[in-house]
Amino acid sequence: MLTLAILGFLHDEPLHGYELKARITGLTGHVRPVSDGALYPAITRLEKAGLLVRRTEPGSGAVPRQVLELTAEGRAELARRLADPAEVEISDQIRFFTVVTFLDRLSDPAEQAAVLRRRLAFLDAPSSFFYDAEGRPVTAEQEPSPFRRGMLLVARASTAAERAWLTETIAELESGGAS
Repeated sequence: MLTLAILGFLHDEPLHGYELKARITGLTGHVRPVSDGALYPAITRLEKAGLLVRRTEPGSGAVPRQVLELTAEGRAELARRLADPAEVEISDQIRFFTVVTFLDRLSDPAEQAAVLRRRLAFLDAPSSFFYDAEGRPVTAEQEPSPFRRGMLLVARASTAAERAWLTETIAELESGGAS
């Protein structure tokens, strides 16, 4: 997720590490904050892989700023990751939202729709937070705990809204109405 966010934000424009961190934090928020201890080693790995470069610019005052810029290889890697997200990037909602954040950087509407179809298929598979003794998913109506029932009702509403959006957006992409 961190690599995808770095590549995605740098696709838009070159950024200083601090600006990049602020954008990633804005995307993931309190759910998955990014630390310097995670961000800067990831940047170094991407630089060594030839996916981004650093250049020095004058900073405010005497300290120069290191600006990060995506290379052609970095753009290609972003496109590859968006066209074929890992299964966890489809099944984990926060990771999927990171994919969706940059999915319009993938120029082919058919490839965009294919990613959304994978998420829709995941949502259509039976699942629950809780299971009965035989391993069957427990529905909100079956759950005696008001707290667990609340979790299931909120998840159901969220999933219904996401399914509706996915279905509508896939239809738009397939009809040539979105990009």
